[in-house]
This record gives sequence, C-alpha cells and structure tokens, in this order.
Amino acid sequence: MRRIEVLTGAAAEAYLAHEEALLREAADELKVSREELPARLNTLIEDRRRLERELADLRRKLASGGGATPQAAKDLGGVKFIGRVLDDMPAKELKSLADDMKKSVGSGVVAVVARADGKASIVVGVTDDLVKRFNAVDFVRVGAEALGGKGGGGRPDMAQAGGPDAARAEAAVAAVERAVAAKAAA
Repeated sequence: MRRIEVLTGAAAEAYLAHEEALLREAADELKVSREELPARLNTLIEDRRRLERELADLRRKLASGGGATPQAAKDLGGVKFIGRVLDDMPAKELKSLADDMKKSVGSGVVAVVARADGKASIVVGVTDDLVKRFNAVDFVRVGAEALGGKGGGGRPDMAQAGGPDAARAEAAVAAVERAVAAKAAA
C-alpha cells in the first residue's frame, strides 16, 4: 500500500513558492547559483569527511603519546599491559587507537577507556600471539562491570563495551589490569 499526497490550486503554488525560496536561500548562503548548488554541497560534504578523518588521526596520535616515545607498558607476570583513560574521545575511535597501542606494545594486552557526556566506553585489545591464552571479550566484560555496564563483545583480539559511570574509568582500567595479571599467573 502506498500513500500519495497531492496539492492543488493555491496550496500547490504556495508549496512551490516555499521550495523555491528555500533553494534561493541555500544558494545565496553558499554564494553560488541554484544550478551550482548540488556540486557545491557535494564539495562541502567531501571536505567535511576529509577533515573528520584528519581530526580522528590527530586525536589518535595525541592519545597514543603524540608520536613521541611509546607509552611504557607494565609487566604483569610476563605479559605487557598498557591502560589509558581518555577524556572527550569518541567511542568509535577507540578501536583504531587500541590497534595502534597493540603495535607499540608488540606483544601484550591494551585497555582504553574514553569518557564523554558522563558515560564511558572501553576497548580491550590482545595481540595476535597471545590470543590463545587471553580473550579480549573476557577482559572487556570485567571493565564494563566496573563502569556499571553489562556485557560487551567482540573478537578474542578486540572487544568493546560501555557503561553509565564515567567516574569509574580508572577503576575499569585497574580491573582489567588485575584480570590480566591473574590470568597471566594462572
């Protein structure tokens, strides 16, 4: 079933006049003719996407130490561990940051918690050589519980979860660190 709406007479003329005014206003705001408006909008959208990618790259570099010396890893029973808490980092950027941290640690486990708008997101990564011994999903669930969340999921090498209590971000990293240490000692 389809619904078709029809305007006739004065209502149709008023609708078209309104649409024409919106088109004219948009073209004037962008300082282009109405014919050039679609191309200009496409250019602006592409520019925005490019800038968002650059911003994400810069955030990731800044969060991982600005490209200077890699962050020192803790040794937990022969397993390297890096844990970070970041403020105002979008959750969607955490996985790529965790990948970068896994590369810098070489062999080990990384945990990253981002706080934003009173909530927290956590990502745990395990390097490929340790996946048979350690599961990122198990560790992320421990971190999520510390954040007041439940569950979490992903793959054995990378898992993500969230929680409503951003104030407990440091506790979540500490909980993951304890879980890694306990698993390494076992």
